[in-house]
Amino acid sequence: MEDLTERRIVVVTGASSGIGLAAAVDLARRGDHLVLVGRDPARLQSAGDRVREASGERPELFRADFAVLDDVRRLAEQLRAGYDRIDVLANNAGAIVLQPVTTVDGFELSMQANHLAPFLLSTLLRDRIGRLVVTASDAHRSGVLDPDDLNAALRRYRPFQAYGTSKQANILFTAEAARRWPELPAYAFHPGVVRTRFGNESRVVALGMRLLPFRSPEKGAETLVWLANQDPSRLVSGGYYTDRKPHRPRTKASDPALAARLWTASAAAVGVPA
Repeated sequence: MEDLTERRIVVVTGASSGIGLAAAVDLARRGDHLVLVGRDPARLQSAGDRVREASGERPELFRADFAVLDDVRRLAEQLRAGYDRIDVLANNAGAIVLQPVTTVDGFELSMQANHLAPFLLSTLLRDRIGRLVVTASDAHRSGVLDPDDLNAALRRYRPFQAYGTSKQANILFTAEAARRWPELPAYAFHPGVVRTRFGNESRVVALGMRLLPFRSPEKGAETLVWLANQDPSRLVSGGYYTDRKPHRPRTKASDPALAARLWTASAAAVGVPA
């Protein structure tokens, strides 16, 4: 097995396409050892080929469906078994869910896939992680998070509001992680509005993705890569960034009391100590 003592180990979730794949390619070209996590085996294999073509090294591949929390638990066990450290964990996996869906774990799908699953993964790997980077979004402006009811979206489902609520949770989680885990630098960022596979199930959304001036995945990944490489002394742990600059989120995503309530509710939801 390759000696990785002189190279950083970077785990990227949601790495099969879009921002995650673009970031993985860039980081691999810079000499990092990449570990790609994705849901679809065929697309994950294709992503691995892209990274290998770009860097000359095939990344490690792990399949996990964030709609199933047992998949996340298994992934954490596999990563712990394979690596004594993870220099960067990029919590990038996410989805816009166009219809109300309840997961096998009993949660609204976008809240689970975009927040609860990465929360669980980060918690299970905490002692191995050197830096945490979370893909959030300015869509948090539409968020209506209630930590006492993480399934509130299911009662009157609006896809983009549910997505925005999960992104609000991402920013709150990152800030609270920085407070609770001061030894672990944690950053959230807005990638811009990026042309990805989001909304492929909807003809209307897919048409908009083709017609509107969206960013490329490579452009969207720039801040992720930058946050993964900057000296922590030049960044604010718990901060929210856009285009490689600090960016102030809405009050609903920067309330420490709300962040603490979300943390407690999330820990109870996924069965880890708060």
